[in-house]
Amino acid sequence: MPSFSEERGLAAQGYRYIAGVDEVGRGALAGPVVAAAIILPCHLNLKAHWIDQVRDSKLLTPDKRQYLFNYIQEAAISVGVGIVSHEIIDAQNIIRATRLAMKQAIDQLSPPAETLLIDYLRLPEVPLPQKGIVNGDCLCFSIACASIVAKVTRDRLMIELDSIYPGYGLAQHKGYWTEEHLICLNRLGPTRIHRRSFHPVKGMIGL
Repeated sequence: MPSFSEERGLAAQGYRYIAGVDEVGRGALAGPVVAAAIILPCHLNLKAHWIDQVRDSKLLTPDKRQYLFNYIQEAAISVGVGIVSHEIIDAQNIIRATRLAMKQAIDQLSPPAETLLIDYLRLPEVPLPQKGIVNGDCLCFSIACASIVAKVTRDRLMIELDSIYPGYGLAQHKGYWTEEHLICLNRLGPTRIHRRSFHPVKGMIGL
């Protein structure tokens, strides 16, 4: 279970607005990368019935993510979401696109964050005190909550894109590398939203 200890430690130093930041979609073959930034109250009631169910979004079922998404939105002081398209991913590379999505999410926070807890990465372009935590979505409560918001947001986008690009199973695999996805790619070829710089898509279009 992710801990609230990082947030409590920063609160003891005088910080009020501590944002957890995470992204989803970095390894997908299609669609955007999405980041979320979450500021939770330092006095968060850790005995609330939903708290002990929070995990890294990858460890939760879609129904559980949606359930927790609603409680996180209600409890949060502020939530920001950043969405960076496949075009920017191809033009700038996935790490730069991920950092851009994180910065977009942070910039949306109101009140603004005073310090950041980030899953793995650091953001030198954001002039705030920050800590990158390896496996932060498993260890840090605010980061885990950000991962849930980002995942639910991106999954909704991929379900919408499935109706625009039918036949690829985007609503099921959300653009990730699965056997079904590869079969559809080989049969139908890449869509406009597939990442041209990622293998095997790159090989399919002769780049």
